[in-house]
Amino acid sequence: MKLIACTALTAIVSATAAFAAGDGTCAAGKTLTEGTLTIATGNPAYYPWVMNDAPESGEGFEAAVAYAIAEKMGFGKNNVTWVRTSFDEAIQPGAKNFDFNMQQYSITPEREEMVDFSLPYYTSAMAVLTTQNVVDAGAQATLDSLKGLKWGAVATTTAIPMLNEVIQPSDEPLLYNDNADVNAAIMAGQIDAALYDLPTALYLSAVVVEGGALLGQFPPDQSESPDQFGLLMEDGSALRECVDAAITELTESGELAAIEAQWLSEATGVPVIK
Repeated sequence: MKLIACTALTAIVSATAAFAAGDGTCAAGKTLTEGTLTIATGNPAYYPWVMNDAPESGEGFEAAVAYAIAEKMGFGKNNVTWVRTSFDEAIQPGAKNFDFNMQQYSITPEREEMVDFSLPYYTSAMAVLTTQNVVDAGAQATLDSLKGLKWGAVATTTAIPMLNEVIQPSDEPLLYNDNADVNAAIMAGQIDAALYDLPTALYLSAVVVEGGALLGQFPPDQSESPDQFGLLMEDGSALRECVDAAITELTESGELAAIEAQWLSEATGVPVIK
């Protein structure tokens, strides 16, 4: 993540003071449309991040966090507009049609060369999604067992460095255009497993992937570089200081933790990979 210099920290403090009154002065003149905060999510957006593909309801972890951030910045619910983008479309350099985008974007140095990220709003465990057939065939929650599986992934996600640097499978992972293609490949038996953040993996195993199962998880505290999600913004966004100030306020007040507890209940019964 980019280091925040003293001047940037001072700006965040100033931004915090600006939105404390709730009058929207922090974001004045910095949004795409004056008086409106334009937020992007996926098309579709999935549980538990957005419930029923309806971010405007404020239900689901990212939808709820988005409205909490908006409120801290002085935007009421009626002053928030939602747009949709693909994952890859939003992460490319250039002008954006949103003020910030929430699609479980992991903060990485490579991506920060093209876009700006906020402070993290979530730190995720990584989980291994597979099928019960693979588990019954003898796959276990150990690194040695994972190396022998056939893996699939989307090339632009943080699953690739995790596979290459930590798991190091015997065969090169098969690459797909999006996560829907990865899930289809698992169900078709083209691959044995894929990596997802734990909440998404729980949902996919229960609802999307027929016969789905979770083989194990890599908790954030077991990684030197845990997978942290940030709001994605256009490179050089003037709104970043306001967003960071809002996240800081939500973190320090405990509101962010409360939202996480409501929508991302702690998973049990998923073994730790050793």
